[in-house]
Amino acid sequence: MTTYHEHIPVMLNECMEYLITDEDGIYIDGTLGGGGHSKKILSLLGESGRLYAVDQDDEAIAAATKRIGNDSRFTTLKGNFGYLATLLPPQIHGQVTGILLDLGVSTHQIKEAERGFSFQEDGPLDMRMGNLTGVSAYQVVNNYEYEALRDVIFHYGEERASRQIAKAIIESRPIETTGELRKVISEVVNKKFEIKSLARVFQGIRIEVNRELEMLKNVLEQSLEVLKPGGRLVVMSYHSLEDRIVKRFFKAGNFDGKQEKDFYGNVLSPLQPVTRQIITPSDEEISVNPASRSAKLRVAEKTEGGGS
Repeated sequence: MTTYHEHIPVMLNECMEYLITDEDGIYIDGTLGGGGHSKKILSLLGESGRLYAVDQDDEAIAAATKRIGNDSRFTTLKGNFGYLATLLPPQIHGQVTGILLDLGVSTHQIKEAERGFSFQEDGPLDMRMGNLTGVSAYQVVNNYEYEALRDVIFHYGEERASRQIAKAIIESRPIETTGELRKVISEVVNKKFEIKSLARVFQGIRIEVNRELEMLKNVLEQSLEVLKPGGRLVVMSYHSLEDRIVKRFFKAGNFDGKQEKDFYGNVLSPLQPVTRQIITPSDEEISVNPASRSAKLRVAEKTEGGGS
């Protein structure tokens, strides 16, 4: 068993302030990770409160279960949150008080070289967040044709040098490790922005491997099915691709961001934003936990007629 690297929960107090509206409610932590948010949620719930925590990573579930201990109010569900409606017991559909989604990659996954998430550690090209995903980073890097690889780097990594990087990767195949991939990328990008470019390319491949944006859209849509009217959706994202999806969905209940209106011009959205502004970490939090600096928190509430 590998050592579990502790993950510091981001904006813990802010998440709880907006998430917990009824101490006897049913809550979902869609991204269990090391269990930091889940442990805090349980400390704020009453005896009849319930928490279901979802993760696709066996190591995360084991570490969180150990951290939280034996608590009859706590249930772990193994799987990707993109299948939330299927993972949850049918009898709680439409009964959920609040859902928390922390979309960041856990510290453990990044620091565990064997997982292949980081360009700062040499490890196999994997990047799968759980053992349920089919495609690994190795397959993306070594098997994708030029256009597909370029698009992953450009659209998911938001990296402008996607063409040069995709060509260099294809010319250097086979690429076996994260260290080899880093070397290939470093040779073609502007030295001044090398670390940013590496982070973007690794992000793009990770998003592709785990179908992250597709799964995010799934869980947002399914949240309407499982939340009760007035139930809250608290989502923390770390890059603009995710934040844009969340923002549009909160605004209109779809991913185009186009609001439907009734005959009188009233907006017919299944969700009502709870906060006008995005919530971001304090300077103090960023100084203690630099990984939190890009976090953006959005909160919305399901309307009376919202969703299924």
